[in-house]
Amino acid sequence: MASAPGLFITFEGGEGAGKSTQIRLLREHLDALGRSCVVTREPGGSPRAERIREHILSGAAKPLGPFAEALLFYAARRDHLDTVIRPALAAGQVVLCDRFSDSTRAYQGALGALDPELIRDLDRVVVGTTRPDVTLILDVPPSLGLARAARRRQDGAGDRFEAEPPSFHERLAEAFREIAAAEPERCVLIDGTGTVEEVAERIRSALEAGLPALSGAARDVA
Repeated sequence: MASAPGLFITFEGGEGAGKSTQIRLLREHLDALGRSCVVTREPGGSPRAERIREHILSGAAKPLGPFAEALLFYAARRDHLDTVIRPALAAGQVVLCDRFSDSTRAYQGALGALDPELIRDLDRVVVGTTRPDVTLILDVPPSLGLARAARRRQDGAGDRFEAEPPSFHERLAEAFREIAAAEPERCVLIDGTGTVEEVAERIRSALEAGLPALSGAARDVA
């Protein structure tokens, strides 16, 4: 008999899509099912990766261009995988990650015009076989997402990506929709509008349909 398998669930979407709120609610739901969860984020998630996050989101790397930014993201991702994600999965935990490789595909790939083959090569070297079991892409109108982000930070200035013009965020939303359409076996496009609980219910329904192992709780499975 073996314990319930580790599961890797990532959340994607534009700025202010509601990822952190929905991750919190999903963790509470999984806790009630008896599943042990690790909540983490990218860029960041480990001490070294968090230092890289500060550098990226401050805008310090922006003048170096999307290729340099992508390398920084993957340097952070390598440490994050080695120190947080892979050990948690090996221990049978559910990893809930706020952003992962799809954000690099959307931000530096689709919007930064990096060669998709380059990103695939970086993914092959850094991520390898540690790929999400399911990716939930929260889809909200960019104007709504940016308004949410502004309320969240109150009077503070937007970070490196929040400060981009509205056209950037429109293209970003479309890039995530294209990712969802290209990999329907992994990605689920979730309508992020409506009440917080309505969105949470959409997420739970999608996971129940796509990840039956999630309800295995802490019991032993064959």
